[in-house]
Amino acid sequence: MKVWPLTIRGTGAVLLGLACFVLAHAYKITELLYVCVLLLVAVGASLATLYLVRRTERVTRSFSPDLATVGTQVQVRLHVEIRSALPMTQGRWQDRLTDAVSGDASGVFPATASGIGTGSGAVEISYGVTALRRGIHSVGPLSVTSLDPFGFARRPHTVGAELSLTVAPAIVELGALSDLPGEAGGSMHSTTNQLGEGTDNLIPRGYVSGDSMRRIHWRASAHRDELMVRQEEQETTPEAIVVLDRSQHRWPVAAHREPGADPGFEAAVSACVSAAARLVHEGYVVHVIDADGNELSERVDAGDASGLERLAADFATVRAHHDVPLSRLVHRFVGVLTGPLVLVTGALEDADADLLAPLAHHSSLPVLLAVTPDTDVLTGAAAAGWRTGAIGPGWDLAAAWNAAVDRGVSHVGV
Repeated sequence: MKVWPLTIRGTGAVLLGLACFVLAHAYKITELLYVCVLLLVAVGASLATLYLVRRTERVTRSFSPDLATVGTQVQVRLHVEIRSALPMTQGRWQDRLTDAVSGDASGVFPATASGIGTGSGAVEISYGVTALRRGIHSVGPLSVTSLDPFGFARRPHTVGAELSLTVAPAIVELGALSDLPGEAGGSMHSTTNQLGEGTDNLIPRGYVSGDSMRRIHWRASAHRDELMVRQEEQETTPEAIVVLDRSQHRWPVAAHREPGADPGFEAAVSACVSAAARLVHEGYVVHVIDADGNELSERVDAGDASGLERLAADFATVRAHHDVPLSRLVHRFVGVLTGPLVLVTGALEDADADLLAPLAHHSSLPVLLAVTPDTDVLTGAAAAGWRTGAIGPGWDLAAAWNAAVDRGVSHVGV
């Protein structure tokens, strides 16, 4: 949208100059011609300082934090460098925002001095926004309206380029699994593997023909009066699997179009990442996969905070996709026993619950979280051994999770 280049003051000066010109001819007052020329020259000079004098500008934009999550505050910082031969008076600035973030991205642009001698001026701008929708969204470019030293003219212009802000799904703090000692088997219940040579967690065992003489534990041999060798005890971290069922027939059409478009799918994505975060904190190596078995992100090691941040960033753009039968997920675990298995899905039917029933017996902690209008299906799944919870937009995910891991069938509302 084009903006009239003259301010109210400048427009008034031009009108006054024209009036002086008319009156000078009507009443033969020569002095009014001087006033007319002075006003028009001043306005023309003001326009020239803005539109003819060369000026260079550069904007450096940053976000804090770099990765936002839905519902959190993000601080946007701009470092604006201006190079101009003439000073600028106070103006206005406005940063362009999409509807995925909200905030007041406008303000007063401070006056800058002449660049003669220093050659540049720097302005720091900072404002806060709230991330409203998951995805990768553009912030910027910056629009600055400059005023001449007399305030007669203005020039709106765009400075710099846009920068992408990544908004990850909301991560909800879920309850711990400490009420299930030894059952789910986190890092506190690690198993041990006996390996070859090592120096950590050494325990002696009896000598077996073929053992290297370098591994003989002489102190233990002298104590037991028989040859003993070093044996390494290494702790192994158990694994957990989180599944996000993205099959298109379980979700509305909006979930396929763009991230953040469907509230139900957003609740599922948030539940998936939140469950993964809980299991990582419990000491599991977590794999996050689709219903077809493909990994949606790199595995996250136990206690790896940076891995969780990477997982959240990967889920910023996840959408529903083509149909995948749940039978593929069931076949993946045939003949396999695993640790915690969390399945997050959409609308379920009784046939789906029957299909998933055998899967519950292949996990030490089978949890089924569903965004489904038919919550009676979850009752059938619970009877088959699943720990179930109904989730949805605005529902209390933490309460649904706690009720599910306590072997309940939870229908927790807002």
